[in-house]
Parts: sequence; structure tokens; C-alpha cells
Amino acid sequence: MRSASRRLLRPALACCLLVTTALVSAGCSTGQDRTVVVLGPWTDGEEIPFVRMLKEIGRRTGQSYEYEGTRSLRETLSAQLRTETPPDVAILNGLGELAEYARDGDAKALTEDVAGSALGPWAQQITLEDATGERRRHSYWVPVRVDLKSIVWSRPGDLKAAENPRWCLGMASGATSGWPGTDWIEDLLLQKYGANVYEDWATGKLRWTSPQVRWAWQAWRDVLAQDGPKAAEKAISTEFENLGGGRYGLLNSGRCTLEHQGSFIRRHYDDDVLPAPTRMFVPGLPAGPRTFEVSGDMAAVFRPSDAAWDLVRELTSQSARDVWARTAKPQERPLFPDRSTGDGRLSAGTAAVQKLFSTADEICFDASDAMPSTLRGAFQRAVLEFLQDPRDPALLEKLLEQLDAERLLQERAGAFALDHLCGDPGD
Repeated sequence: MRSASRRLLRPALACCLLVTTALVSAGCSTGQDRTVVVLGPWTDGEEIPFVRMLKEIGRRTGQSYEYEGTRSLRETLSAQLRTETPPDVAILNGLGELAEYARDGDAKALTEDVAGSALGPWAQQITLEDATGERRRHSYWVPVRVDLKSIVWSRPGDLKAAENPRWCLGMASGATSGWPGTDWIEDLLLQKYGANVYEDWATGKLRWTSPQVRWAWQAWRDVLAQDGPKAAEKAISTEFENLGGGRYGLLNSGRCTLEHQGSFIRRHYDDDVLPAPTRMFVPGLPAGPRTFEVSGDMAAVFRPSDAAWDLVRELTSQSARDVWARTAKPQERPLFPDRSTGDGRLSAGTAAVQKLFSTADEICFDASDAMPSTLRGAFQRAVLEFLQDPRDPALLEKLLEQLDAERLLQERAGAFALDHLCGDPGD
């Protein structure tokens, strides 16, 4: 599938090498003579409504699109960049990685009309030096879909959930194993200390060895202790959503009653599984305000052309969102940055997620997604090491010191490109 599209892309690459820097940033070809390749995170059937949306866009524009889905986005894109065969458009969830691609010149600054389609806190800008040495602020991505975090899933009618809670915990996720644990740390810190502390930590201003960050790890340790000494260690090799044998969703295993997971997990559950804010399940968290951690799937242009810019513009349009929502299953309906899910029937889980999102006073981007990629990876590895013995205070102290050393390295290298992650979701 990939080789044919790559052969079609080479003439466009030659074109790009012949034009000036100004033309490259604006798009060097119309793109109408080749297939536009989109790299994205959706696989295992989750990509079907997105692909249908691309086909509908193609009917309207006359353009041909090819979707490549992978759970190893960073590794796949890095390999394609090394061989000078990047996709036209990539949809990524790591803001820190996107900032690195922008700094390296791989991700292209959005045109003004495309950048203007992003709302409020989603429309972040980063400051980079241009060819003349002048520092300018530009937007490099727009969100096409978002997910709500800071939520816990359960079967409200299950008495075991209230009387004898047991936490679902799976850390295995290929090259990014450990990220469900980073979500726990991030959410606990956000709920306990608020957006300002969370933002300072995520953007490199607050030490990992600070009392606030240490508290988040210790609070997670206390949650893990509820399920006995072996539960944490077992989580290291447990897939975060796959039970095996064609079964998905850790709550469907019958071995646990509460799952701290993002809103995407609803695709695996029937209407008897519903979300509620994390603060309702973890002792010691304040009641408000309603602040939620969120993640986003962001579209960025890596091979500029008229067709690539047109596609990004289309992906943020209401007509494209309507097609995506209409063709998705009720439990897989996408949540868009304006807090809508499109028209049509919603699953109980999707309706509950939308209701929680509509009540949010403030949203904050996933902290590890916004960190420089090396620090993000170190955070994920630290989670896995921590789970080998969460009760060992010396181990926790060692991990926090190592993470802070990595933070200082990235700070000195100027790798923290984002200065804010939180905002009013309605802006």
C-alpha cells in the first residue's frame, strides 16, 4: 500500500527542492496530480469512520487520499522523515513532539486561514527563529478530535465498585508502555493543586522533586495499595485495553471495578459503563473547580501543497465533522474541540462524556504529551520502574531525581516550547 503512494510523492519532493523558502511554507504544488497521504493514530477498526470521511471529502474536492494508521506514530514518522518520504499530513497527539518537528522544519507553519479554524486553548503558538534571524510566533497544528481525561469508568449498578473497589490497571502499549500511569500522575497533580501548578510542572518550571509532584506519585501508590502488593507489578505486562481472544476493555475482565482512562475507552463498553470525575473516587482531592485533563489528535502538514492545506482546512470544517460523526458507531462518536459530537444517537457513555465536558470550567492538555519527547519517554519508563515496588521510598526519590535531571537538560537545550496548556474550553 505504501510503496505506490511513495513513488507518486517523489515528483512533488523534487518540486519542493527547487522553490524558495517562502514558496515552500505556502505550498509548492497543487497536489492534485497525486495521492495525499495521511498518517494517523487510529487502527483496529477505529479508523473506519475517519477513512469514510476522507472519501467524502475526496468526492467533494476531486482529490485522492490514503490513510496510514499506526499505534507507533513517533517511530513511523521518524523513519519516514529519515528516508525523506513523510506523509503530507500527520495527525499526532504529542504537542512536545510536534513542537520539535516545527523547530526542525519538518512540520510547516499553518497558513492564517487554517490556523484561524482552531479554537481558544487548542490554538497554541510557538516562537521560532526564521531564516532572517527574527523570532516569530506561529501555529503549526489544529485539533481534529479530542478526548476527555480526569475520569473514572465503572458500572454504577455494580455493588462491588462501591463496597470493594478494585482498580483496572494495564501499562503495556508497545513503544509507549507506561503512558496510562503518566495519566494517573498528571490527573492527581491537576486535581489536587490546580492548573497553575500543573502548567508550571508540564512546561519545565516546577521540579519533579517538588512536594506537589512527589505527593501525586505517593497518592497513586496509595491507590495501588488497595489491590494488594502484586497488582502493580502485574500491570506492567497487562495490555491497557486488550484482554486477548478478541476481548477488549479491562472492566470486561471481571477482575476489576474501576478504570481510570480517557474517553476513547467507551468504544469497548455497553451502556452500563459510565464515567465520573476522578475526584469522586480518590480520597484527598478537592471538590472543585471542574478542571479536566484532555488530549487531542492534531493535524500538521509535513509535505506542503495546495491539496495538503485544503485537507487540513476540510478536517476542521463542520461538513467533515458531520460525516465523521454520522458514520461512527454511537460509542465511537468523536468529541470535537467545540465540545460537540454531531447529530444522531449517542451511546450512554458518549452522552455522559459530552455532559462532563460541557460542565468543565477549565481544561489542561495532557502534560506528558506536551513535554519534550525524551522527557516524555523517561516519564513512561519511570512509571514502569516505580510499579516494580511502589512502596520503596528510595526508589521513588531516585526516579524523581533522574526525571529532574532530564528536565534540566531539556531546559538548557531550549526544548520546552509551550508556555501554556490550560484554558477555558469555551474560548
